[in-house]
Amino acid sequence: MDEVRTPTTLLEAVRYFADPDRALSFLASVRWPDGNVKCPTCGGAEVSFLSTRRLWKCKNDHERQQFSIKVGTIMEDSPIGLDKWLPAVWLIVNCKNGVSSYELARALKVTQKTAWFLLHRIRLAMQESGGLLGGPGSKVEVDETFIGGNARKMNRRQRAKAMAPGKGGSPYTSGKEIVLGMLERGGRVRLKHIKRVDQRTLLSEVESHVAKGAEVHTDELSGYGLLAGADYAHKVINHAETYVDGNIHTNGIENFWSLLKRTIRGTYVSVEPFHLFRYLDEQAFRFNARKGTDRSRFIQVLGAIVGRRLTYKQLIGLDAAMATPT
Repeated sequence: MDEVRTPTTLLEAVRYFADPDRALSFLASVRWPDGNVKCPTCGGAEVSFLSTRRLWKCKNDHERQQFSIKVGTIMEDSPIGLDKWLPAVWLIVNCKNGVSSYELARALKVTQKTAWFLLHRIRLAMQESGGLLGGPGSKVEVDETFIGGNARKMNRRQRAKAMAPGKGGSPYTSGKEIVLGMLERGGRVRLKHIKRVDQRTLLSEVESHVAKGAEVHTDELSGYGLLAGADYAHKVINHAETYVDGNIHTNGIENFWSLLKRTIRGTYVSVEPFHLFRYLDEQAFRFNARKGTDRSRFIQVLGAIVGRRLTYKQLIGLDAAMATPT
């Protein structure tokens, strides 16, 4: 196998990963950086490489002794080659406004359904589960936004459905999905798809993602009323009067909403509520890795592909539907 190196541009990546041996060597170096290949079934290190098939074989006696580089990753059971998988990862982690499944399908010469499934598996690797935001003395901006079409711009049938009882009733928010954002100034952002903006829901989400003692900045929404008594320094900016009061503002998270909505409206056009959290993970990853390079973001996602798997049945909710008793 050729000496492993890392491409720095998309053009280099396409050319480099076109060679299956180089692509395999590269991904193996990311998955097993110490050079010791381990069996994903038993964890054994006594394995031999079958060069004619680009597989490894574990010397321990168990099922699935032979395994490929894809086993135990988001790529498992995928017939798509690494020459397409790796450029696809490069594209989605580095395109600021995302890449649509139709565009990726044309670029890779696969079906739109295949490209859609591939992108969602990569988004799974882009999920981040780091520690809490903020801490004593830090400032965290918290705000909510609504994703979806305006009921006032819908036709009569769509408007009636969106403004049905229990949907809210406002032509600006009815039928939309609620996203809560928490942004540490100069740091990371966390996004959550929530069902309502009542006090208990908002307090629970903030406590789950923001460290105690942080200075939390919000607008005047009454749903944030419990934050003041929950070990946070709660600062409120009244947008009816001003948008900035000294250091008190939510301009950072407001700017992030423009990035998110530009991606959804401009690239993806329409996102099903069932999959919304996946697109939130994608945009949050790119924002949190904004100070890195194309190469570093690419390596970061490849380093997170192990131990994560998404089947097509899981993606479309068929597994959950089959598990529900009738």
